[in-house]
This record gives sequence, structure tokens and C-alpha cells, in this order.
Amino acid sequence: MSGDPERLQQRLGYRFRDRMLLEQALTHRSFGQPNNERLEFLGDSLLNCVTAIALFERFGELREGELSRLRASLVRQEGLHRVANELELGAVLRLGEGELKSGGFRRPSILADALEAVFGAVYLDGGFTAVKNVIDRLYAVMISEIDPAQALKDPKTALQELLQGRKLPLPNYVTVDVHGEAHAQDFEVMCVIEAFDLRTTGRGPSRRAAEQQSAQHALAQLRGIKA
Repeated sequence: MSGDPERLQQRLGYRFRDRMLLEQALTHRSFGQPNNERLEFLGDSLLNCVTAIALFERFGELREGELSRLRASLVRQEGLHRVANELELGAVLRLGEGELKSGGFRRPSILADALEAVFGAVYLDGGFTAVKNVIDRLYAVMISEIDPAQALKDPKTALQELLQGRKLPLPNYVTVDVHGEAHAQDFEVMCVIEAFDLRTTGRGPSRRAAEQQSAQHALAQLRGIKA
């Protein structure tokens, strides 16, 4: 670890009594045992629970399905990666030599998994109230930014409106491949946005599902590109 775990605890707003739990949460499987995979499993469930409570309390007018969609938007990899970067989590990860050389400390999936593991470690060290306080604080800005009218639109609709708002041509969806037997097909679709020379892919059990996933990936990238 090249960073300072003490600074991480300050950013979390939580100080560990058992520092070994924090060390384990920051240990990728490429480094050795014990690693953070079991803590990641626990932290994923805790994050879902705490964000569900926060959304339930904030949006009293929304139905169950709408709340579920908002929660999914918060707990997916992009949101975890954003929070992990704000914490500078990559600087304190323990990675094997191969992952270090390949830039694993910047990889969204590794950072997202490690953040979930940290949540699991906080719970084991301090209980549910402690981890709820940490997650509530780290996700406060993202939750405050939620506009249900926009967030509840499906990705294809949201992408179309974003491009129209910038007076740009609509995306093209191209079926790249279809995997599996006729009764259990898996579609792979590419979303092509020529104006940005952007191509993203999605997969799903139907062409529509794959299109939605590819549109979601395109949205995630375009929201970081200024008009």
C-alpha cells in the first residue's frame, strides 16, 4: 500500500478498532489470503439495505418498482467507483504484482469490490449503525442529486433525450452476435454514436434488453462529456 490507511479512515469518518479487518478489506485476491471477497459479499448486502432505507425515507411518493430502479442506479459499479475515487481507495489497496503492473489500482471493478469490502469490515467492527452512518455520508451527494423524473427513464429514452438536447443524431443499435440455442438466446448489441465516435456493447436475453444495457453504458460515458 502506497497510501495512508489513516487518511482513508478520516475520509470514511470511521476509525477501526480492529485494524486487521480494514487490512483484509483492502486486500485483493491477487495479493493472497485472507482477501476481501467474503467482506465484499457482506458489504454488497449492507449497501443495498442502507440505500433502500435512504430512498424509502427521501421519496415517500415512489412505488416499490421505482425505488428498486433508483437503488440499482446507486449501487452499480459506476457509483461505487465514483465513491472509491473520492476516497482515493486505489492508493491503499494491496494487490499482487501482476495487478499492480496492469494498473489494477485504477480498475473500476477492483475499486468497487474493495469499497463494498470496506463496508463489510465497518459492519463487523462497529455494527449496523456504524456502517449506515458511513454509507449515508458517502452517498449523501449522489442521493441529493437524484431527480426521479429523469432517473426513472429507461436508458434508451434517456440517451435519446440527451442527444436531442445537444442537437445530435440519435444512436444506432447494431446486433453484433446472438449466442445460445433458440430457446435460450443471449443477444449482444452495440450502441453506435457517431458524433462522439462512441461504441458501447450490451448483452441480454432479448434484443431490447441488450440495447438497454448498451445505452446505459453509453450514458455513463456521455455524462462525463461536455456539450
